[in-house]
Amino acid sequence: MRESALSGPLGQGGRLIGRIGDDRPPSRRSYRDNGRMKRTPFADLDNTPADLHTMLFAMLQAMGRHPEIQRVRRVAVDGLRPAPGQRLLDAGTGTGTMARQLAAKVTETGEVVALDFSGTFLAGARAGHDGSPVRYVRGDVSALDYGDDTFDGVWCERVLQHVPNADAAIAELVRVTRPGGRICLIDTDWQSLVFDGAPVDLTTAVLDLVRAKLPAFSNAMGRTLRRRLVRAGLGMVETTPVTCYFGDPASASVVLPMLNPAAPRDAFMPGDDIFDQWLAEVEQAGRRGEFLAALTLWVAVGTV
Repeated sequence: MRESALSGPLGQGGRLIGRIGDDRPPSRRSYRDNGRMKRTPFADLDNTPADLHTMLFAMLQAMGRHPEIQRVRRVAVDGLRPAPGQRLLDAGTGTGTMARQLAAKVTETGEVVALDFSGTFLAGARAGHDGSPVRYVRGDVSALDYGDDTFDGVWCERVLQHVPNADAAIAELVRVTRPGGRICLIDTDWQSLVFDGAPVDLTTAVLDLVRAKLPAFSNAMGRTLRRRLVRAGLGMVETTPVTCYFGDPASASVVLPMLNPAAPRDAFMPGDDIFDQWLAEVEQAGRRGEFLAALTLWVAVGTV
């Protein structure tokens, strides 16, 4: 049962108008402080250059098709337990893929609200609409324009690592979920990222640089999900770590941007001084059949 929930919006966020909402982009923000990102590029997509935005959208689409990400999602769907007739919220829908998959579970008697902070990403998600009962709206997960107890369940995948105040966002998700409804959170534990096959000193340097670049609140978000749901007053909290394994660089590069030569270096890469060497060593490890990468994503589900 819910122990406490905030009765109103938290801070400032997008306001919904019709299906898409107010498409005015938020003000530009500084993303770095002494080399560490204050926010990830996904935190303010509408202020990214058009070519970068297109690349990020395509990266998310490719990630969603990857067998390891699909494996994580199967665990999460089992925990959420979507059923015909339910009204679900996909908080941070991105490409809209999961909203459409959840819509197949709730059938025509239900509805999925696919919400995203980015108007341009939301337009891309809407362009992929397949006629299922999905409604695309713009909004802020930390300031939802919905009344208390609006939804039967919430899906929030790899969103909280991009939100400076994850607990405020979770409080909003709890507020809009009816008593007895389920909230499913999926997020990454970047501190769990490991590689093998490249020289140990180079690998260690790359991992240190990648983790130093990420915002401090992003690095271990996945492992904190259980604690956050418990503190938010949810019951029957179930937590499952799913370790994604990649046995070749091409497969890994779909999910891990620091292995993708096409990914924007300033946003994701460990530094130009060692990046080219890193990619060369990874490629050689792949040719020898020695490459390995692993990353744990956490699925946490609780009942309001």
